[in-house]
Amino acid sequence: MTETMTDAPRKNLQVSDEVAIEIQGMNKWYGQFHVLRDIDLTVYRGERIVICGPSGSGKSTLIRCINALEEHQKGAITVDGTKLTSDLKNIDTIRSEVGMCFQHFNLFPHLTILENCTLAPIHVRKTPKREAIETAMHYLEKVKIPDQAGKYPGQLSGGQQQRVAIARSLCMKPRIMLFDEPTSALDPEMIKEVLDTMIELAEEGMTMLCVTHEMGFARQVANRVIFMADGQIVEQNEPEEFFNNPKSERTQQFLSQILGH
Repeated sequence: MTETMTDAPRKNLQVSDEVAIEIQGMNKWYGQFHVLRDIDLTVYRGERIVICGPSGSGKSTLIRCINALEEHQKGAITVDGTKLTSDLKNIDTIRSEVGMCFQHFNLFPHLTILENCTLAPIHVRKTPKREAIETAMHYLEKVKIPDQAGKYPGQLSGGQQQRVAIARSLCMKPRIMLFDEPTSALDPEMIKEVLDTMIELAEEGMTMLCVTHEMGFARQVANRVIFMADGQIVEQNEPEEFFNNPKSERTQQFLSQILGH
């Protein structure tokens, strides 16, 4: 949860005025528990958004609602012009455009790294096997572990497995990537290699929403930081302003805990 990384200069990355994700008046309950309250959020193509906040604030639930891993009960979510409804066709359309990388890698232990990466393109996108393998090797190269293609997940370190999980998502050629605390299950020395991979993605203009406590990553990569508490978006701003001049007392309290000042 520390300010890991980053001496590298911030890059002024291009953000389009095209809307990638539109969330309006979104609410979600687990039984009586009101986990998300009146969420309004517009994400533009090429934006890199970091979502932070205390445990239980609804951060992970919010991004899981975007590709219907969680169902919202009220309000509207539109991804790439497709409205998220209970219609399975719409859900499939959205999931084909949105890649997701979880805290736990969720790789299939009985499949090799290459097979993990080619499974969905072959069976979901109906990509020819040779093309799927070429694409998989391209992305394994991109995350700097092409030499691990023939191994099984259990033979890799946690950082390597998380980079495979990112490559696997990229093999579906998504337009948007969602990251749910991708470094929180990793040892400190493995965190940087995963964050470096994510920085590279950001520099290529990938639209990203990332739930993380890595504030150094937020400073370097995000063009907007969102702070959530009690199921609501409390504050959002560009990183410089967010860290140096937080408006809400709740945000100030969180930052002083997490940054230790």
